Amino acid sequence: MADQDIRITDEHPEADVQHIVSGMVRRGLKPIRPKTPISLRVDTDVLDWFRAQGPGYQKRINLVLRAFRDAST
Repeated sequence: MADQDIRITDEHPEADVQHIVSGMVRRGLKPIRPKTPISLRVDTDVLDWFRAQGPGYQKRINLVLRAFRDAST
């Protein structure tokens, strides 16, 4: 369906992102761990490599650090 084919009415208003997000449920999934914002200095070439892998590079950095932690125990 093309955007111009969508009709916005009082009965069918435009989608509100907050409304959609509030309706999402995480049943049966593990709770999301809280993240702690930090300032971290890394070599530019290392950061460039992670960023070159595409969106989600911070999550991947966290996964690499977690794997290192787990391998060190």
